Amino acid sequence: MNRCMSFFVLAATIPLMLFASVKEEPISKVIDRGLRVSTEQAIQMAKVLENQEGKLPKSIKDGKLETGIWTWWCCGFFPGELWYLYENSHSPELKKYAEIYTQRVDKVQYMTTSHDVGFMLYCSYGNGYRITKDQAYKNVLLNGANSLSTRYNPMIRAIRSWDSTDSGKWQYPVIIDNMMNLELLEWASKASGDDRFRKIAENHANTTLKNHFRKDYSCYHVVSYDTITGQPHVKMTHQGYSDESSWSRGQAWALYGYTMMARETGNVVYLNQAKHIANFLMNHPNMPADKIPYWDFNAPDIPKAKRDASAGAIMASALIELSQLDKGAEAKKYLNFAEKQVRSLSSPAYMAKAGENCNFVLMHSVGSLPHNSEVDVPLSYADYYYVEALMRLKHLKK
Repeated sequence: MNRCMSFFVLAATIPLMLFASVKEEPISKVIDRGLRVSTEQAIQMAKVLENQEGKLPKSIKDGKLETGIWTWWCCGFFPGELWYLYENSHSPELKKYAEIYTQRVDKVQYMTTSHDVGFMLYCSYGNGYRITKDQAYKNVLLNGANSLSTRYNPMIRAIRSWDSTDSGKWQYPVIIDNMMNLELLEWASKASGDDRFRKIAENHANTTLKNHFRKDYSCYHVVSYDTITGQPHVKMTHQGYSDESSWSRGQAWALYGYTMMARETGNVVYLNQAKHIANFLMNHPNMPADKIPYWDFNAPDIPKAKRDASAGAIMASALIELSQLDKGAEAKKYLNFAEKQVRSLSSPAYMAKAGENCNFVLMHSVGSLPHNSEVDVPLSYADYYYVEALMRLKHLKK
């Protein structure tokens, strides 16, 4: 049997609620086990692609490993995962591979055609610079911040996401995912002393806060702005079930983005927004018992709807950080919820056995179900945020 396909067979035989029937192990052991498996998988993945110039792991398609190159929006996640795992173990082998795969996204620093430069560079070069203080990495990051800033429109006060107009439906589309790219700009402002980067990041966050959210603190995926008036003319959900549904990964991006902005700025408005989003998600009636969201909270086939491990991993990492920023009574609730998510992701229901799943760590993520793209497969960013969540928890448990 194809080893990449074997995880589908395995997953079909393991109930998603398996974790409930097993005696709860100490969270420290969950963390250590998760990092050990992640390290084994990442090293094997790195070896598989080592001699394939420029290739980076993406997902599984038709039972085989699917790869991308530096132009793909997710190119920075595998290098970043390697840096986190090196930070954990200080393994020379992991450092070697982290350097090799980070170099593969070098050209992104000059890319002005994508809003995802923050994802691409800050996860890879950002973690590399944080750990090694390599000045060459710092220069790449500053160049990338300049490139990303070219997509900012001062009249709309937001960074443009896609250049496509989707057959004339959009004029100036901004997606909730774009909140994640602001971390590069906040870092660049501090690292360079150029306040321009900070102003762009905070203007974008403020514009998004004003226009992307509904009264219950769920968010739209896409808001398109009129290029003459600067006002929203379309609000919709491109990768979710419907325009008014709550696409789970979009909600997770929002939670993470405003938590990060609260940390970077100390602005209580961002902190309160993150708390509102967290409470919407944690208390949602369609949140499954194992705390790993369905791909959309309003999917019509719940409880049979596909799960999205990537949304669970992003949410867990954000909640861990939020629990440290919030000084109120709910801080412990955020951390407890995140620990439950990490336990679930670390169970056989979601975490692959070593050598299987084409060497990805997590199973059962969803890229875009409406477009039949990356449905119920591993995704590089699910692994990245899972490892980040493990590392954040580990630091707290010391």
